[in-house]
Amino acid sequence: MIVFAQLSDTHLDGGQPRADRARAVMASLVRGRAPLDAVLVTGDIADHGLPSEYEQARSVLTAPWPVLFCPGNHDERVAFRRVLLRGEGDMPINQVHRMPGAVFVLCDSTIPDNDDGYLTDETLVWLDTELGVDPVTPAFVVVHHQPVPLHTETSDMIRLSGEDRVAAVIERHPQVVAVLCGHAHSAAATMFAGRPLLAAPGVVSTSALPWEEHDSADFQAPPAVAYHVLSDDGRLTTHYRSITR
Repeated sequence: MIVFAQLSDTHLDGGQPRADRARAVMASLVRGRAPLDAVLVTGDIADHGLPSEYEQARSVLTAPWPVLFCPGNHDERVAFRRVLLRGEGDMPINQVHRMPGAVFVLCDSTIPDNDDGYLTDETLVWLDTELGVDPVTPAFVVVHHQPVPLHTETSDMIRLSGEDRVAAVIERHPQVVAVLCGHAHSAAATMFAGRPLLAAPGVVSTSALPWEEHDSADFQAPPAVAYHVLSDDGRLTTHYRSITR
């Protein structure tokens, strides 16, 4: 069995309120004593892409388990890579993390200086290659931008485009269990490329649905986290939990 947590959209800005929300989520993971194998953070870690914001993230988003970071449209590649990954360069931040029983393929869907999402041809070739390395171990494809509408107006306007190209790659690899994303600031579940598409709730805020009366972004709603459980028989179960501080 593989168990991992997913959080997203911390939008750390150097201030205390947002850091406190993120700390509450991380503390809940430890306090809950879940048998976690990893913690996945699906983008918009920083609010302005500043090195100081990533230094704050290094301090706040720590855990006794591997913490995997995927960039979002508020992130900046050079500072992200230098502070969080100890690397250099402004090329797409594509990463693969292999562990016994699961593979996480994290794709950079960001477009520098643009809020929309897109996977370059080079990233798709990389994704196809990495998924082809091990056609047996269950794999999770991770992006920040959602590839289909989720009825969260703001994020739907700047979602992943060229999604048919992405779906074609995923469909070639039957070991892909699910696609995981952030961006929507709303816990959501649908289908994409014949697989579950699971969006993490937002840590900094929660997006309103079209029929809800509050503002488009509710910064008073509690932060939340997703727990994903992949059982030995291949069944994926996801639980969403709000965090009361």
